[in-house]
Amino acid sequence: MFSLHEKEDTIVALATPQGVGAIAVIRLSGKDAIKICNRIFKGKDLESQESHTIHFGTIRDGDRIIDEVLVSLFIAPKSFTKENAVEISTHGSSYIVNQVIKLLIRNGARPAKPGEFTQRAFLNGQFDLAQAEAVADLIHADSETSHQAALNQMRGGFSGEIAKLRGELIHFASMIELELDFTEEDVEFASRDDLRILVEKLLRVVEQLISSFDLGNVIKNGVPTVIAGKPNAGKSTLLNALLNEEKAIVSDIAGTTRDFIEDEINIGGVIFRFIDTAGLRETTDVIESIGVSRTQEKMKTASLILYLFDLGDTDMVEINRDINKLENLGVPFLKVANKLDKSNDQFVNELKANHPDTIFISAGQKEHLDDLKSQILALVNLDKFKTGNTIVTNIRHYDSLVKTRESLLDVLHGLDAEVTNDFLAMDIRRSLHYLGEITGEITTDDLLANIFSKFCIGK
Repeated sequence: MFSLHEKEDTIVALATPQGVGAIAVIRLSGKDAIKICNRIFKGKDLESQESHTIHFGTIRDGDRIIDEVLVSLFIAPKSFTKENAVEISTHGSSYIVNQVIKLLIRNGARPAKPGEFTQRAFLNGQFDLAQAEAVADLIHADSETSHQAALNQMRGGFSGEIAKLRGELIHFASMIELELDFTEEDVEFASRDDLRILVEKLLRVVEQLISSFDLGNVIKNGVPTVIAGKPNAGKSTLLNALLNEEKAIVSDIAGTTRDFIEDEINIGGVIFRFIDTAGLRETTDVIESIGVSRTQEKMKTASLILYLFDLGDTDMVEINRDINKLENLGVPFLKVANKLDKSNDQFVNELKANHPDTIFISAGQKEHLDDLKSQILALVNLDKFKTGNTIVTNIRHYDSLVKTRESLLDVLHGLDAEVTNDFLAMDIRRSLHYLGEITGEITTDDLLANIFSKFCIGK
């Protein structure tokens, strides 16, 4: 969190990535942003120009020209931060960028801290805290679904749900508080039956939001997917085929993969973090045995396991034994039969009869990989997301919702026990507090500092 004095400062930072590029954008925000830029800009008088206009000119240090630039003006409150703001588009040389920023600092600006532009937007009422956090998620979105989830939250979809819940609860809270002022008159302003109906309704919505977090976490962070099977089943070949590159070493020698190899693949707009592991088998090789042990640990923490086996080198007894072990793990898994091009028709038919959900592929020939991808995607179950339901993707929001649920349950227990109004009011206030934490009606300096410190500088 920034001090009152710091809030009055004009801040400056590079808004585009570090490094050489065609252009770079330097951003200023604060009451003196336009004035400071005008001191080093040679062209039109920026202080007499209208908002949302762009002006060509040069940035000068005295008589020395540093660069030809375009300056975009945003006059308060019509800017991202609701303050006067300037964006200077320079050529992408790091030397030019450094010279311009140093010149702006000499003329009264100070370097921005991580997330300070977005924090000012929040403090100035541009959006609430949940929407501010969505800005960071939008920047880091690397798939269609994560982009869509962040955009929905930034535009107020999630905040709208929370505001509605809070608004309904505030009405009853005010009625309960009013009754406390008329205790001696024994007046009831808030019907206990109506309060119960409302709390039960709110609990249903809160439960739905809480349960959506598993899906939200998948959308935001990707699905950890382990490729498991005995040595030479074709795990590394499958990973390479899915990636379309030689990421993993492929060899006929059993135990080539001693540790796990990880990479990300976008399937249907969802990021899957595929992990190619050491083979599952008993081994006397010390190094390989460590890899096998790590494979077992990875499988326990995975969201999805691809159980891969070689159709020409596996019998039904072994497959059934492995499937039984996987079922005991409790992790969703797909049965993937590899090397279909080298298979025995009789064994394939037997496998289809015993395990009709088996997916048959040839990783080496890249056959039927689309069928595999479709089955992988089906297990993620994006139906809720695609229907436009609000999805929780932030662990902080999830934690506040869990605490809200606990407080609402306490209200119900209080109603059952016919507790006095002051205890009911206390539990309702707690529910309002935790809901308010999500959108920023309730904040602390430490909370804000923690949230915005994770933003990049310049945003």
